[in-house]
Amino acid sequence: MGYKILVINPGSTSTKVAFFEEKTCLFVESLNHSANDLADFDEIPDQLGFRTQIVLDMIKKHNLNLKELNAIVGRGGLLPFVHAGGYLVNETMKKRIIDGPISEHASNLGAIIAEAIASPLNIPAYIYDCVGSDEFKDIARVTGVPDIKRESLCHVLNQKAIGRKVAEKHGKKYSDLNVIVAHLGGGFSVGAHEKGRIVDCVRDDAGAFSPERSGSVPLLYVIDMCYSGKYTKREMTRKIRGMGGLQALLNTKDCREVEKMIADGDQYAELVYHAMAYQAAKSIGEMSTVLEGNIDFIILTGGAAYSKLLTGLIAKRVKFMAPVEIVPGEDEMESLALGTLRILKGEETAAEYIEPQNK
Repeated sequence: MGYKILVINPGSTSTKVAFFEEKTCLFVESLNHSANDLADFDEIPDQLGFRTQIVLDMIKKHNLNLKELNAIVGRGGLLPFVHAGGYLVNETMKKRIIDGPISEHASNLGAIIAEAIASPLNIPAYIYDCVGSDEFKDIARVTGVPDIKRESLCHVLNQKAIGRKVAEKHGKKYSDLNVIVAHLGGGFSVGAHEKGRIVDCVRDDAGAFSPERSGSVPLLYVIDMCYSGKYTKREMTRKIRGMGGLQALLNTKDCREVEKMIADGDQYAELVYHAMAYQAAKSIGEMSTVLEGNIDFIILTGGAAYSKLLTGLIAKRVKFMAPVEIVPGEDEMESLALGTLRILKGEETAAEYIEPQNK
């Protein structure tokens, strides 16, 4: 019998649970949460009991024998002071998530829910490739504003998982390659992967606009808007994340709808869509300089990578740099399970979360 792993992934509006035996997913289920479901919780940590009960209900529904589990892994959220890879959930990590400071996101609860279920079973609880993972070189952190340092914020889990898949496809090790991975989702992020480490990236608020992100915009205009008195901080934040990009320009964040608009002769929709691809290609070009042009593959992934028009437009501009691999979609549950499996098999070692003294 192989290793059995429970995967828990709390999202902003859903809770997902999956059960793997080795590399095989035996079940996966997602429960969506309406605004009414979450209305009674003032802060995300207040949702802990609610989310934990949902996971336990799913386990019961699928008649899963918890005593058969070897490990539980939760989605790692915006935890600071971590590198990529696996971490064993410990008291220090739980304290940081519950007491802060930590940027709010439902995925932060993944570690605590996993540990709450794993502890009575005397099995380990892990997180893996959490959003807050940071492998930047020091040179990548410097900005022209002393109060601001660049930090890694990209789709770490999917970017690294897809990097491994492409490497395996070509009979190579991810840790031996230099790749640029463009995650094309609701937001776009582009990572420069140097021998298995994301040493720099273009964040979703610093590069191309995307289905629901504004991307990079001239800062002086943003400052003018912030001090115009017309917008609250929340409204400005929504213009950057959630209501920017295609949503703001074309009143939809669905690439399929935009392509239908183009097919129906909408020239403005065509201009906007081509501009989004153009900007994504520019971000890939930016990361090519980080790797000094030494690039084995350029990889396009994420939900928007299902669009052959979009990926074709991007590939046309970047294929001169390296072969382009298109791997549409993402599978966070599989990525979490496979990372945990590597730990259980001794192929990787889970780190211990420690608060740095000079934080």
